[in-house]
Amino acid sequence: MPTSEPTAVLSRHVSAAAGAPLPDDVRTKAADHLLDTLAAMLSGALLRPGATALAYVRAHPGHPEATVAGTDVRTSAADAAFAGGVLAHSDESDDSHPLAFNHPGCGVVPAALAMAERTGAGGARLLRAVVTGYEVAARIGLALDGHALHRERHFSSHAMGSLFGATAASAVLAGLDEEATRTAFAYAAQQASGLACWTRDPDHVEKAFDFGGKGARDGVTSVLLAEAGFTGVPDVFTCPDGFFAAFGGDPSALTTGLGASYEIMRTDIKKWCVGSPIQAPLDAVELLLADGLPEAADIAAIEVRVSAQEAHIVDNRAIPTICLQHQVALLLTDGGLTFTTCHDTTRMTDPKIRALRARITLTPDESLPVRQGRVAITDTTGSSHECHVPHVRGTTANPMTQAELATKAIDLSTPLLGEAHAADLVHRVRTIEESGNISELLTILTKRNA
Repeated sequence: MPTSEPTAVLSRHVSAAAGAPLPDDVRTKAADHLLDTLAAMLSGALLRPGATALAYVRAHPGHPEATVAGTDVRTSAADAAFAGGVLAHSDESDDSHPLAFNHPGCGVVPAALAMAERTGAGGARLLRAVVTGYEVAARIGLALDGHALHRERHFSSHAMGSLFGATAASAVLAGLDEEATRTAFAYAAQQASGLACWTRDPDHVEKAFDFGGKGARDGVTSVLLAEAGFTGVPDVFTCPDGFFAAFGGDPSALTTGLGASYEIMRTDIKKWCVGSPIQAPLDAVELLLADGLPEAADIAAIEVRVSAQEAHIVDNRAIPTICLQHQVALLLTDGGLTFTTCHDTTRMTDPKIRALRARITLTPDESLPVRQGRVAITDTTGSSHECHVPHVRGTTANPMTQAELATKAIDLSTPLLGEAHAADLVHRVRTIEESGNISELLTILTKRNA
């Protein structure tokens, strides 16, 4: 049976990616996302999901061929990718592709990092693998209609994106040809799974497994099976009883415009390490602070409006990073937010924070699209200070500057690495293409704060 066009074109694209030059803006964006995800991995090592994953890989040591970021652990490439994927989504700080409805970085980058170390790849090849992984992760989400897959069919679009994105990135680093790439996709499709019930896990651990760890591990495994000579269905996407027959969707989205544009350019980076519905309100408060808000004690009332679809996700939650009222009160009190303050559960009982939080009203607004926010602050004189944020900082419509990205990465990395090593990490990633292999980057990732 001949291979269908979507499978053939996509596999050919992936197999040629290692030698395909990238436009300058794509290379810069890829380095941004590599840095952002590595910082998320390092900060994730300090949180419960990451600690759980690290305990798992320490208890089940494998052949030492890849390093787990932020640790002295060396294990199999698949397990290093798994742990790295959980680390990368331990928090609410990793990137996302809104149209595909998945988080590419937390699956793609850990898999690429593990395979790059295993194969001795250089920085330029690592960046090309990351770009290719994001391309496939996003296109899988678009082809499946990730929003509908999640909300109507109860499958996890996030697990699907990270799986196929990690497979593609790993294939680039393993140097698979077109036929072997098709085989790797066949084994990835056999491992395609994930249920939307991750939303019910109150500790974020299953969510981190679903978004990052599982896909990174299974993507690497799929490529290693193909590399080992496993044979598989040559057209798993569109054959009878194949992937799209099982999950539905439009396979043509896998290849429409492939090579003419890059999905990494449509992937967002978070400015704040908090839940997505809180991002726009925090942007609004920061803008109001810059305009000269009164002191917290002189604020009489705060009304925050977010989309009616999202308000319940962040309304007076017990976890600080997904509690809108707490984060708004914290930003107004401190004048800024850091990784440490956002996660400090003791601040949730701080009398100053509690007093200000009591003046905050969260209103679900049917007129607001998702990821937008309005904040209206009334002071004790009766004056009103208002701000509407239509595009969250860090989205492609309102991108962060290189300085902002570096500040975020240093903030997330410093608790584990120390400030000097965190700054060095930024430099190493910014110059990654000059590296003949990634050993220097790995050395920085395994340093600990003295």
